[in-house]
Amino acid sequence: MAITDIRVGEADFSLDEELSRIMRESPSAGGVASFVGLVRNKNDGAAVSRMTLEHYPGMTEKSLAKIAAAARERFHLVDVIVVHRVGELKVGDRIVLCLTSAEHRGDAFAGCEYIMDWLKTEAPFWKKEQTPDGERWVDARESDDKARERWLV
Repeated sequence: MAITDIRVGEADFSLDEELSRIMRESPSAGGVASFVGLVRNKNDGAAVSRMTLEHYPGMTEKSLAKIAAAARERFHLVDVIVVHRVGELKVGDRIVLCLTSAEHRGDAFAGCEYIMDWLKTEAPFWKKEQTPDGERWVDARESDDKARERWLV
């Protein structure tokens, strides 16, 4: 049975547990691709000590499910798991996990990258960073829009 598991919340996740799950439940898959996003200690030239992620409950999960469904269809994915954290996170904390499985590695890699490129621009998340100069909201990046646009062809 195919998995599409979308979760948004404050709880941390275990890459080992999620990877074991998708491998166990994807017997037709020949490969699994993964991406784990982390809170880094700098952004746009400033030191970052922590980040607060906010979202629009309900709408965020629907947006992620729509992105996952599009990726599943386009890349013939067997399973998709997306876990995104919200709340206050410190440097080094895990923010997001994307796992995709497919019969062939190319589809698994492309599906994972597609989901992340669309998530960065379409999912309703807002990031606020704590810097030495105080808190600041993180603006959308043109590079994220360009990454998403390459999938429009």
